[in-house]
Amino acid sequence: MATVTVKGASGKTWQFEEKIIGQGGMKDVYFAPDKSYVVGFFRDKIDAVGKQRLNNIVGKYRVGVLEGTGGEFWASRFCWPMDVVEHNGRVGIVAPTYPKNFFFSHGSIQNDMLNIKGREKEGKWFASTKLRKRLAPEEKGTWRSYLTQTLNISRAVRRMHAAGLAHSDLSYKNVLVDPATGQACIIDIDGLVVPGIFPPDVVGTPDFIAPEVMSTTHLKFNDPNRKLPSQATDRHALAVLIYMYLLYRHPLRGGKIHDMDPTKDEELGMGKNALFIEHPTDKSNRVRVSDLEKEEKIWGDPNVMPYTITGPYLSDLFKRAFVDGLHNPSARPIAAEWETALLKTVDMIQPCSNKQCEKGWYVFDNKTVPTCPYCKTPYVGKLPVLDLYKSQIAGKYLPENHRIMVWDGQSLYPWHVHFKTIPNENLKHSDSKRVGYFQKISNDWYLINENMPTFEDVTDKANVKKIPIGEKVKLQQGMILKLSNADDGRLISVSMAGK
Repeated sequence: MATVTVKGASGKTWQFEEKIIGQGGMKDVYFAPDKSYVVGFFRDKIDAVGKQRLNNIVGKYRVGVLEGTGGEFWASRFCWPMDVVEHNGRVGIVAPTYPKNFFFSHGSIQNDMLNIKGREKEGKWFASTKLRKRLAPEEKGTWRSYLTQTLNISRAVRRMHAAGLAHSDLSYKNVLVDPATGQACIIDIDGLVVPGIFPPDVVGTPDFIAPEVMSTTHLKFNDPNRKLPSQATDRHALAVLIYMYLLYRHPLRGGKIHDMDPTKDEELGMGKNALFIEHPTDKSNRVRVSDLEKEEKIWGDPNVMPYTITGPYLSDLFKRAFVDGLHNPSARPIAAEWETALLKTVDMIQPCSNKQCEKGWYVFDNKTVPTCPYCKTPYVGKLPVLDLYKSQIAGKYLPENHRIMVWDGQSLYPWHVHFKTIPNENLKHSDSKRVGYFQKISNDWYLINENMPTFEDVTDKANVKKIPIGEKVKLQQGMILKLSNADDGRLISVSMAGK
């Protein structure tokens, strides 16, 4: 096979083999000889503005994101192009090869009957009950890993927006996912929008196009009333992605018919007349259960699996995204809010005691006896619930609306102990190691101190008890524990759920 050598805009030399290994909507893709990167050539001619956009993406924006603070952190969350090349009159980009975990290793059920083993893990496989049912169990992940996956997507969108960029086509086609590990990677970076400088090339992918974009597609591209992809439309797409990955249905596709013409019905249902299928007062777009296939009866029916099973933090954002902000872009949650809500939700999940439960984890519902909403298995026994408090004024602690559910082997990290420590790209390596963990011995729960130097039991202010490193404390109803004496140290109060 012939190998072609080209020089990039950066001055570097790149090679590719003359065999197309993939074709997207806009590019033909070729492997490098060692398969460590690919070269994708655009089929259509790229004008001067397009070339300038690409040079900025592989230049200053790549440097700002991947070579700035937390660059290593972001490198695994983006497949960012490295250079721009030209060959035989065609413009192309050089990009890293996708990591192996973003390709199906087992594929579908029944010895990969769908022949998808080795193919990319496009997100659509994991955002639909019907498609997930056809995947091998090893590919599916747990509900906990889906929370981590959506957290990684939210972080990447937050960083992209902080750089002044918008994706313009954020969808499960342009986000590779690995539910087995919770990893995610945003791809097709070459079409990024720089608001006010580089306009979008596309309006988006059906299911993820914001209503204001959908309802103005009939206008000319340069019409001032035409709404084009932007950070605000990314925020809509992000909310749809998170909803679909956690609930396996679309938030706007209900039973309401807007027009007998299917094309017009789609334009209205996803655009001007878009309505949340779980709208609290307008029930006209509720899912018609009779229209659901057998395998969709549980997840496809919001009456069985309402969005509130995602917990209080995510439920609030879903309401803001699909009720308050559906037709009011400024009211949509930003990516950082999803990131915070997902982090707090991860702290509230509980492993299902039914080992056969496919989801494996669920959000504590604040009930006396927690019950898995998926398999309906109740928790048996006492279960500690920890509420976090922080001090803005020395000696005075206020509730944070942040709760930690305890399970056997669960860890405490520095970001639980210190409210100024945030688990993001700025986290120091020393702050990534756990400092304590929980253990169930017989029917009692204990917190073992691994690295909290000033950990104290302050339940009785007149008799404060120090818990040295290496020691443990038994968790009991009404107990107050100070995790650290530092200015940003937290208190936790203990309540016991279950029976």
